[in-house]
Amino acid sequence: MATPYQKAEQIFRKHNGVLRMTTAIREGIHRRTLYRMLEEGKIERLSRGLYKLSRTVPLEHPDLVTVALRVPESVVCLISALSFHELTTQIPHEVYIAIPFNARWPKIDYPPVRAFRFASTIYSEGIETHRLNRVAVRIYSREKTIVDCFRYRNKIGLDTCLEALRFYRDQRRYNVEAIQKYAGIGRVTNVIRPYLEAIL
Repeated sequence: MATPYQKAEQIFRKHNGVLRMTTAIREGIHRRTLYRMLEEGKIERLSRGLYKLSRTVPLEHPDLVTVALRVPESVVCLISALSFHELTTQIPHEVYIAIPFNARWPKIDYPPVRAFRFASTIYSEGIETHRLNRVAVRIYSREKTIVDCFRYRNKIGLDTCLEALRFYRDQRRYNVEAIQKYAGIGRVTNVIRPYLEAIL
């Protein structure tokens, strides 16, 4: 018969080595067992209420995975999405996420998060799902991210937008129609057009 530790490890492995406290308890792991596993180094705390088996492969993009599990309705956006798509030299010190306009404001102690409320028509467009350590992480496409950066150019800086466009050009996978479509939805067509013509 499996010990509580063995049972807990099996449940963790069923969930790709990462579990929320609420899911662990629902699946039959006692809270006491979790705390003992944490004390003995069998699991690691990624964030409040989120744990990872210690003897598993290190997470790819651990902050993005953690936020995706803690805030399922979020979409990685702006600087974090630029970084994921290799469209910036900036290293984000926060995870930039978009949430629906009427969603609850995320409360996360770690990693630091910078959330933006997007109107429903803008929020739902251009979402891609990437599997990072078998966790579904929603990230805006390259084209949608560039347009969103122009929408928030006063907060992230026009230089960041122009750098992203140059990196996008250098990747040699253009979809100008998609950029124009998202620019129309985000009402920045006139803002972005001269830069598209000059750079792409």
